[in-house]
Amino acid sequence: MADLSKNDEAVAAANEEALVAAIDAPVERGEPILQVRGLKKHFPLTQGILFKKQVGAVKAVDGVSFDLYQGETLGIVGESGCGKSTVAKLLMNLERATAGEVFYKGQDITKLSGRALKAVRRNIQMVFQDPYTSLNPRMTVGDIIGEPFDIHPEVAPKGDRRRKVQELLDVVGLNPEYINRYPHQFSGGQRQRIGIARGLALNPEIIICDEPVSALDVSVQAQVINLMEKLQDEFNLSYLFIAHDLSIVRHISDRVGVMYLGKMAEIGTDSEIYEHPTHPYTQALLSAVPVPDPEARAHRERIILTGDVPSPANPPSGCSFRTRCWKAQEKCAQEVPLLAVPSVFKGQDTPAAHFSACHFAEEKQVVPAH
Repeated sequence: MADLSKNDEAVAAANEEALVAAIDAPVERGEPILQVRGLKKHFPLTQGILFKKQVGAVKAVDGVSFDLYQGETLGIVGESGCGKSTVAKLLMNLERATAGEVFYKGQDITKLSGRALKAVRRNIQMVFQDPYTSLNPRMTVGDIIGEPFDIHPEVAPKGDRRRKVQELLDVVGLNPEYINRYPHQFSGGQRQRIGIARGLALNPEIIICDEPVSALDVSVQAQVINLMEKLQDEFNLSYLFIAHDLSIVRHISDRVGVMYLGKMAEIGTDSEIYEHPTHPYTQALLSAVPVPDPEARAHRERIILTGDVPSPANPPSGCSFRTRCWKAQEKCAQEVPLLAVPSVFKGQDTPAAHFSACHFAEEKQVVPAH
Protein backbone atom coordinates (compact mmCIF):
# COMPACT_ATOMS: atom_id res chain seq x y z
CA MET A 1 0.00 0.00 0.00
CA ALA A 2 2.88 2.36 0.81
CA ASP A 3 4.42 1.77 -2.64
CA LEU A 4 1.04 2.40 -4.28
CA SER A 5 0.69 5.67 -2.40
CA LYS A 6 4.17 6.77 -3.48
CA ASN A 7 3.33 5.88 -7.06
CA ASP A 8 0.11 7.95 -6.90
CA GLU A 9 2.08 10.90 -5.55
CA ALA A 10 4.63 10.57 -8.34
CA VAL A 11 1.87 10.47 -10.98
CA ALA A 12 0.20 13.55 -9.42
CA ALA A 13 3.53 15.39 -9.36
CA ALA A 14 4.19 14.48 -13.01
CA ASN A 15 0.70 15.67 -14.01
CA GLU A 16 1.28 18.97 -12.19
CA GLU A 17 4.63 19.40 -13.95
CA ALA A 18 2.93 18.82 -17.29
CA LEU A 19 0.25 21.38 -16.45
CA VAL A 20 2.82 24.00 -15.45
CA ALA A 21 4.79 23.33 -18.65
CA ALA A 22 1.62 23.74 -20.77
CA ILE A 23 0.76 27.00 -18.98
CA ASP A 24 4.26 28.41 -19.53
CA ALA A 25 4.43 27.36 -23.21
CA PRO A 26 4.00 30.08 -25.85
CA VAL A 27 0.60 30.30 -27.52
CA GLU A 28 0.32 29.55 -31.25
CA ARG A 29 -0.09 32.60 -33.47
CA GLY A 30 -3.74 33.30 -34.27
CA GLU A 31 -5.00 31.10 -31.42
CA PRO A 32 -6.91 32.51 -28.41
CA ILE A 33 -4.77 32.79 -25.29
CA LEU A 34 -7.93 32.86 -23.14
CA GLN A 35 -11.29 31.21 -23.87
CA VAL A 36 -14.28 31.78 -21.61
CA ARG A 37 -17.28 29.47 -22.04
CA GLY A 38 -20.62 29.74 -20.24
CA LEU A 39 -19.11 31.42 -17.17
CA LYS A 40 -21.52 31.82 -14.26
CA LYS A 41 -21.34 33.18 -10.73
CA HIS A 42 -24.48 32.97 -8.60
CA PHE A 43 -24.39 34.27 -5.03
CA PRO A 44 -26.93 32.47 -2.79
CA LEU A 45 -29.68 34.41 -1.01
CA THR A 46 -30.56 32.93 2.38
CA GLN A 47 -33.13 33.42 5.13
CA GLY A 48 -32.90 32.65 8.82
CA ILE A 49 -30.26 33.16 11.48
CA LEU A 50 -29.60 29.74 13.02
CA PHE A 51 -30.98 27.56 10.26
CA LYS A 52 -30.20 29.32 7.00
CA LYS A 53 -32.24 28.34 3.99
CA GLN A 54 -31.41 29.32 0.43
CA VAL A 55 -34.33 31.14 -1.12
CA GLY A 56 -32.74 32.27 -4.35
CA ALA A 57 -29.55 33.55 -5.94
CA VAL A 58 -28.08 36.76 -7.31
CA LYS A 59 -27.00 35.93 -10.86
CA ALA A 60 -24.05 38.30 -11.05
CA VAL A 61 -22.59 36.53 -14.09
CA ASP A 62 -24.95 34.29 -16.02
CA GLY A 63 -23.35 32.53 -18.97
CA VAL A 64 -20.64 34.80 -20.35
CA SER A 65 -18.50 33.58 -23.26
CA PHE A 66 -15.67 35.29 -25.18
CA ASP A 67 -12.12 34.79 -26.51
CA LEU A 68 -9.02 36.89 -25.93
CA TYR A 69 -6.20 36.72 -28.46
CA GLN A 70 -2.47 37.23 -27.98
CA GLY A 71 -1.52 40.91 -28.15
CA GLU A 72 -5.08 42.27 -28.42
CA THR A 73 -7.23 44.40 -26.14
CA LEU A 74 -10.77 43.24 -25.47
CA GLY A 75 -12.88 45.97 -23.88
CA ILE A 76 -15.87 45.04 -21.74
CA VAL A 77 -18.46 47.75 -21.13
CA GLY A 78 -21.81 47.99 -19.40
CA GLU A 79 -23.70 49.72 -16.63
CA SER A 80 -22.65 49.43 -12.99
CA GLY A 81 -23.76 46.09 -11.57
CA CYS A 82 -23.79 44.24 -14.90
CA GLY A 83 -21.11 41.79 -13.72
CA LYS A 84 -17.95 43.20 -15.35
CA SER A 85 -15.81 43.20 -12.20
CA THR A 86 -17.12 39.79 -11.13
CA VAL A 87 -15.90 38.39 -14.46
CA ALA A 88 -12.43 39.79 -13.66
CA LYS A 89 -12.42 38.10 -10.24
CA LEU A 90 -13.51 34.80 -11.77
CA LEU A 91 -10.70 34.92 -14.34
CA MET A 92 -8.20 35.49 -11.52
CA ASN A 93 -9.79 32.72 -9.42
CA LEU A 94 -10.42 35.28 -6.68
CA GLU A 95 -14.00 34.00 -6.87
CA ARG A 96 -14.87 30.40 -7.69
CA ALA A 97 -17.19 30.03 -10.67
CA THR A 98 -20.62 28.47 -10.13
CA ALA A 99 -20.41 26.98 -13.62
CA GLY A 100 -18.57 27.38 -16.89
CA GLU A 101 -14.98 27.06 -18.05
CA VAL A 102 -12.01 29.39 -18.48
CA PHE A 103 -9.32 27.95 -20.74
CA TYR A 104 -5.87 29.52 -20.55
CA LYS A 105 -3.64 27.94 -23.22
CA GLY A 106 -6.04 25.02 -23.33
CA GLN A 107 -6.13 24.39 -19.56
CA ASP A 108 -9.35 24.95 -17.60
CA ILE A 109 -8.04 27.20 -14.82
CA THR A 110 -11.30 27.04 -12.82
CA LYS A 111 -10.28 23.55 -11.71
CA LEU A 112 -6.59 24.22 -11.01
CA SER A 113 -4.87 24.40 -7.64
CA GLY A 114 -1.35 24.26 -6.24
CA ARG A 115 1.62 25.00 -8.50
CA ALA A 116 -0.49 25.06 -11.67
CA LEU A 117 -2.78 27.81 -10.31
CA LYS A 118 0.27 29.69 -9.04
CA ALA A 119 1.76 29.57 -12.55
CA VAL A 120 -1.48 30.90 -14.05
CA ARG A 121 -1.57 33.79 -11.60
CA ARG A 122 2.01 34.64 -12.52
CA ASN A 123 0.98 34.95 -16.17
CA ILE A 124 -2.34 36.75 -15.55
CA GLN A 125 -2.05 39.93 -13.50
CA MET A 126 -4.48 42.69 -12.55
CA VAL A 127 -4.53 46.49 -12.38
CA PHE A 128 -7.20 47.76 -10.00
CA GLN A 129 -9.63 50.66 -10.26
CA ASP A 130 -8.65 52.85 -7.33
CA PRO A 131 -4.94 53.78 -7.13
CA TYR A 132 -5.53 55.30 -3.69
CA THR A 133 -6.70 52.12 -1.93
CA SER A 134 -4.94 49.43 -4.00
CA LEU A 135 -1.49 50.45 -2.68
CA ASN A 136 -0.52 49.74 0.93
CA PRO A 137 0.23 53.16 2.50
CA ARG A 138 2.72 51.58 4.95
CA MET A 139 4.90 50.09 2.25
CA THR A 140 7.45 51.89 0.08
CA VAL A 141 7.10 51.86 -3.70
CA GLY A 142 10.02 49.43 -3.86
CA ASP A 143 8.29 47.01 -1.49
CA ILE A 144 4.95 47.30 -3.32
CA ILE A 145 6.38 46.60 -6.77
CA GLY A 146 8.76 43.96 -5.44
CA GLU A 147 6.17 42.09 -3.36
CA PRO A 148 5.26 39.65 -6.21
CA PHE A 149 8.90 38.46 -6.11
CA ASP A 150 8.29 37.08 -2.61
CA ILE A 151 5.76 34.66 -4.10
CA HIS A 152 7.72 34.02 -7.31
CA PRO A 153 11.41 34.37 -6.32
CA GLU A 154 12.48 32.65 -9.55
CA VAL A 155 11.56 35.82 -11.49
CA ALA A 156 13.94 38.06 -9.52
CA PRO A 157 16.44 36.68 -6.96
CA LYS A 158 16.84 38.78 -3.80
CA GLY A 159 20.14 40.31 -4.85
CA ASP A 160 18.62 41.52 -8.11
CA ARG A 161 15.30 42.90 -6.87
CA ARG A 162 16.24 46.52 -6.36
CA ARG A 163 17.59 46.78 -9.91
CA LYS A 164 14.48 45.05 -11.27
CA VAL A 165 12.13 47.39 -9.38
CA GLN A 166 14.03 50.46 -10.60
CA GLU A 167 13.77 49.16 -14.18
CA LEU A 168 10.01 48.80 -13.75
CA LEU A 169 9.71 52.34 -12.41
CA ASP A 170 11.60 53.60 -15.46
CA VAL A 171 9.40 51.54 -17.81
CA VAL A 172 6.21 53.19 -16.49
CA GLY A 173 7.71 56.68 -16.67
CA LEU A 174 8.67 57.26 -13.03
CA ASN A 175 12.06 58.24 -11.63
CA PRO A 176 13.89 55.10 -10.39
CA GLU A 177 15.13 57.16 -7.45
CA TYR A 178 11.54 57.19 -6.09
CA ILE A 179 11.98 53.59 -4.93
CA ASN A 180 12.01 54.53 -1.21
CA ARG A 181 9.02 56.88 -1.33
CA TYR A 182 5.55 56.08 0.02
CA PRO A 183 2.24 56.15 -1.94
CA HIS A 184 1.02 59.38 -0.31
CA GLN A 185 3.92 61.21 -1.94
CA PHE A 186 2.51 60.56 -5.43
CA SER A 187 -0.41 61.90 -7.45
CA GLY A 188 -3.28 59.67 -8.59
CA GLY A 189 -1.81 59.16 -12.05
CA GLN A 190 1.60 58.32 -10.61
CA ARG A 191 0.02 55.82 -8.20
CA GLN A 192 -1.70 54.08 -11.08
CA ARG A 193 1.66 53.87 -12.86
CA ILE A 194 2.99 52.15 -9.72
CA GLY A 195 0.05 49.72 -9.91
CA ILE A 196 0.88 49.02 -13.56
CA ALA A 197 4.55 48.45 -12.65
CA ARG A 198 3.45 45.95 -10.01
CA GLY A 199 1.29 44.21 -12.63
CA LEU A 200 4.30 43.98 -14.98
CA ALA A 201 6.70 42.66 -12.34
CA LEU A 202 6.21 38.95 -13.14
CA ASN A 203 6.35 39.38 -16.94
CA PRO A 204 2.67 38.39 -17.46
CA GLU A 205 1.00 37.65 -20.76
CA ILE A 206 -2.43 38.96 -19.77
CA ILE A 207 -3.32 41.99 -17.67
CA ILE A 208 -6.90 42.42 -16.49
CA CYS A 209 -7.61 46.14 -16.11
CA ASP A 210 -10.65 46.76 -13.90
CA GLU A 211 -11.64 50.37 -14.70
CA PRO A 212 -8.01 51.50 -14.31
CA VAL A 213 -8.59 55.17 -15.21
CA SER A 214 -12.10 55.88 -13.88
CA ALA A 215 -10.72 57.46 -10.66
CA LEU A 216 -8.33 59.79 -12.55
CA ASP A 217 -8.71 63.24 -14.09
CA VAL A 218 -9.47 63.29 -17.83
CA SER A 219 -6.03 64.68 -18.76
CA VAL A 220 -4.32 62.01 -16.67
CA GLN A 221 -6.52 59.28 -18.15
CA ALA A 222 -5.07 59.93 -21.60
CA GLN A 223 -1.50 59.68 -20.27
CA VAL A 224 -2.19 56.34 -18.56
CA ILE A 225 -3.98 54.93 -21.63
CA ASN A 226 -1.07 55.97 -23.88
CA LEU A 227 1.35 54.30 -21.46
CA MET A 228 -0.66 51.07 -21.51
CA GLU A 229 -0.69 51.03 -25.32
CA LYS A 230 3.08 51.58 -25.37
CA LEU A 231 3.63 48.73 -22.90
CA GLN A 232 1.36 46.44 -24.91
CA ASP A 233 3.46 46.96 -28.03
CA GLU A 234 6.71 46.56 -26.11
CA PHE A 235 5.80 43.38 -24.19
CA ASN A 236 3.13 41.86 -26.50
CA LEU A 237 0.56 42.00 -23.69
CA SER A 238 -3.08 40.99 -23.95
CA TYR A 239 -5.50 43.29 -22.10
CA LEU A 240 -8.97 42.65 -20.81
CA PHE A 241 -10.04 46.28 -20.33
CA ILE A 242 -13.15 46.75 -18.18
CA ALA A 243 -14.78 50.19 -18.19
CA HIS A 244 -18.05 52.08 -18.41
CA ASP A 245 -16.66 54.97 -20.47
CA LEU A 246 -17.36 54.06 -24.10
CA SER A 247 -14.99 56.66 -25.57
CA ILE A 248 -12.01 55.31 -23.61
CA VAL A 249 -12.86 51.74 -24.54
CA ARG A 250 -13.01 52.65 -28.23
CA HIS A 251 -9.63 54.36 -28.04
CA ILE A 252 -7.77 51.37 -26.59
CA SER A 253 -9.73 48.28 -27.68
CA ASP A 254 -9.39 46.02 -30.72
CA ARG A 255 -12.70 44.32 -29.91
CA VAL A 256 -15.53 45.29 -27.57
CA GLY A 257 -17.99 43.20 -25.56
CA VAL A 258 -21.17 44.79 -24.17
CA MET A 259 -22.60 43.26 -20.99
CA TYR A 260 -26.11 43.59 -19.60
CA LEU A 261 -27.41 41.97 -16.42
CA GLY A 262 -24.70 39.31 -16.23
CA LYS A 263 -24.79 38.34 -19.91
CA MET A 264 -22.88 39.32 -23.03
CA ALA A 265 -25.27 41.27 -25.27
CA GLU A 266 -22.94 41.93 -28.20
CA ILE A 267 -19.29 41.47 -29.10
CA GLY A 268 -17.29 42.49 -32.17
CA THR A 269 -14.49 44.68 -33.45
CA ASP A 270 -14.45 48.26 -32.18
CA SER A 271 -15.44 49.67 -35.59
CA GLU A 272 -18.36 47.22 -35.97
CA ILE A 273 -19.69 47.85 -32.47
CA TYR A 274 -19.44 51.64 -32.67
CA GLU A 275 -20.50 52.11 -36.29
CA HIS A 276 -22.92 49.18 -36.84
CA PRO A 277 -24.37 48.07 -33.47
CA THR A 278 -27.11 45.44 -33.82
CA HIS A 279 -28.25 44.90 -30.22
CA PRO A 280 -30.76 47.51 -28.99
CA TYR A 281 -28.92 47.92 -25.70
CA THR A 282 -25.67 48.72 -27.52
CA GLN A 283 -27.54 51.20 -29.70
CA ALA A 284 -28.97 52.92 -26.63
CA LEU A 285 -25.55 53.16 -24.96
CA LEU A 286 -23.90 54.61 -28.04
CA SER A 287 -26.67 57.15 -28.57
CA ALA A 288 -25.64 58.74 -25.25
CA VAL A 289 -21.95 59.12 -26.15
CA PRO A 290 -21.07 62.83 -26.64
CA VAL A 291 -20.33 63.79 -30.26
CA PRO A 292 -17.94 66.73 -30.85
CA ASP A 293 -19.38 67.57 -34.30
CA PRO A 294 -22.44 69.86 -33.78
CA GLU A 295 -23.96 68.91 -37.15
CA ALA A 296 -23.67 65.18 -36.51
CA ARG A 297 -25.04 65.71 -33.00
CA ALA A 298 -28.06 67.56 -34.34
CA HIS A 299 -28.99 64.70 -36.71
CA ARG A 300 -28.45 61.89 -34.23
CA GLU A 301 -31.46 60.47 -32.44
CA ARG A 302 -31.13 59.87 -28.72
CA ILE A 303 -32.49 56.56 -27.38
CA ILE A 304 -33.83 56.94 -23.85
CA LEU A 305 -34.50 53.60 -22.19
CA THR A 306 -37.60 53.31 -20.05
CA GLY A 307 -37.78 51.49 -16.72
CA ASP A 308 -35.02 50.38 -14.38
CA VAL A 309 -32.44 47.64 -14.70
CA PRO A 310 -34.07 44.45 -13.34
CA SER A 311 -32.66 42.81 -10.24
CA PRO A 312 -30.06 40.08 -10.92
CA ALA A 313 -31.82 38.12 -8.17
CA ASN A 314 -35.00 38.05 -10.28
CA PRO A 315 -34.11 38.60 -13.95
CA PRO A 316 -36.83 38.59 -16.63
CA SER A 317 -37.61 35.37 -18.47
CA GLY A 318 -36.18 34.96 -21.94
CA CYS A 319 -34.15 38.00 -22.98
CA SER A 320 -32.97 39.93 -19.92
CA PHE A 321 -33.21 43.24 -21.84
CA ARG A 322 -36.79 42.78 -23.08
CA THR A 323 -38.40 44.84 -20.28
CA ARG A 324 -36.61 47.96 -21.59
CA CYS A 325 -36.46 47.10 -25.30
CA TRP A 326 -38.60 48.79 -27.97
CA LYS A 327 -38.26 45.77 -30.27
CA ALA A 328 -39.46 43.20 -27.71
CA GLN A 329 -42.03 40.65 -28.87
CA GLU A 330 -43.61 37.53 -27.39
CA LYS A 331 -40.65 35.39 -28.46
CA CYS A 332 -38.34 37.54 -26.33
CA ALA A 333 -40.18 36.51 -23.15
CA GLN A 334 -40.10 32.81 -24.04
CA GLU A 335 -36.63 32.17 -25.44
CA VAL A 336 -33.18 33.22 -24.28
CA PRO A 337 -31.38 34.71 -27.32
CA LEU A 338 -28.00 33.14 -28.05
CA LEU A 339 -24.92 35.00 -29.22
CA ALA A 340 -25.05 34.59 -33.00
CA VAL A 341 -23.64 36.34 -36.06
CA PRO A 342 -26.25 38.74 -37.54
CA SER A 343 -26.80 38.34 -41.27
CA VAL A 344 -25.19 41.71 -42.00
CA PHE A 345 -21.88 40.30 -40.71
CA LYS A 346 -22.15 36.76 -42.05
CA GLY A 347 -19.44 35.63 -44.41
CA GLN A 348 -16.66 37.32 -42.46
CA ASP A 349 -13.58 35.15 -42.62
CA THR A 350 -12.18 36.17 -39.24
CA PRO A 351 -11.72 34.25 -35.99
CA ALA A 352 -13.19 37.19 -34.05
CA ALA A 353 -16.60 37.51 -35.66
CA HIS A 354 -19.41 39.86 -34.64
CA PHE A 355 -21.99 38.28 -32.33
CA SER A 356 -25.27 39.67 -31.02
CA ALA A 357 -27.70 38.15 -28.49
CA CYS A 358 -30.93 39.48 -29.98
CA HIS A 359 -33.80 37.63 -31.67
CA PHE A 360 -34.43 40.63 -33.91
CA ALA A 361 -30.92 41.89 -34.61
CA GLU A 362 -31.78 41.72 -38.33
CA GLU A 363 -34.77 44.05 -37.94
CA LYS A 364 -34.60 47.64 -39.09
CA GLN A 365 -33.14 49.65 -36.25
CA VAL A 366 -36.22 51.69 -35.44
CA VAL A 367 -35.61 54.28 -32.76
CA PRO A 368 -38.50 54.71 -30.28
CA ALA A 369 -40.22 58.08 -30.27
CA HIS A 370 -39.58 60.25 -27.19
